[in-house]
Amino acid sequence: MPSVFFSYSHADEKLRDQLEKQLSMLKRQGVIETWHDRRIGAGQDIDQAIDDHINTDNIILLLVSPDFIASDYCYDIEMQRAMERHERGEAIVIPVILRASDWHEAPFGKLKAVPLDGKPITQWPDIDEAFLQVAKAVREAAGRFGGEVATPVRRSAVAERFSATTPVAPRSSNLRLAKSFTQKDKDQFRDETFEYIARFFENSLSELGDRNPGFEGVFRRVDANRFFATIYQNGKDAARGTVYMGGDIWGGGINYTQGHSTSSNSMNESLNVEADELALYLTNMGMMSFGGERDQKLSQEGAAELLWEAFIRPLQTTRY
Repeated sequence: MPSVFFSYSHADEKLRDQLEKQLSMLKRQGVIETWHDRRIGAGQDIDQAIDDHINTDNIILLLVSPDFIASDYCYDIEMQRAMERHERGEAIVIPVILRASDWHEAPFGKLKAVPLDGKPITQWPDIDEAFLQVAKAVREAAGRFGGEVATPVRRSAVAERFSATTPVAPRSSNLRLAKSFTQKDKDQFRDETFEYIARFFENSLSELGDRNPGFEGVFRRVDANRFFATIYQNGKDAARGTVYMGGDIWGGGINYTQGHSTSSNSMNESLNVEADELALYLTNMGMMSFGGERDQKLSQEGAAELLWEAFIRPLQTTRY
């Protein structure tokens, strides 16, 4: 079966774990097998083990992020070798855009990236949906082999001797253990998310005015737990919104209400911190979409994008 190689920065290990979880059905069905450097056994030559796989695996996923591009090993060695094999038809290279970065001018920038339109996975409102698109791309790539894969490059004599003398026992890649998160962890993640959303709105309001003549975006921080966002059209207010943190009625989450409000007794959307066995994330109540998008697993970027969409949506449905 086709083998899949993960080329990634260790700074993105949690995202790689989430992607591998999404590929579980493909592995269960025998469509693919996967490998990354965390599979290297004690006593193995790390560089040699990676070289063996980058030279023989059939599908190579480039997990692109600023850390990936900044890594000399990922960019100058793994990526360059992957592109050489792709150009010769020995492997299929798929760029997976994890986080926003300047990747379009890279050698792999000419390849079709996933998810859709190369939108970074961390900017999707629902990360699971983004990783599902990657899984579908991997399934399609595996199908292109049609049961016959390109002949892999022969291993070096050193690797052959090593394999003969110190075989590595097969083992599962599913080695994650359940994690527990304290209330302090959740509160800190909520506070960090609120600050991220505040910066996201402030920057977006500034850019909106630059791109749309006649419109001006204004950000005003009320206090540590609340800010106002306003869009003016030719001096008249066209949209107002409030994002605030806290409020016992809503469980102390991050809330959005249309208009400017200093009250904590009303909201049009609410975000709450949840956790699974892998990471902290946010869920939304789905009130702005009448429950149609409720309980998504949201990253900080996805949460900010969801509230920004609720704020700007009225201006995107009316022609100006």
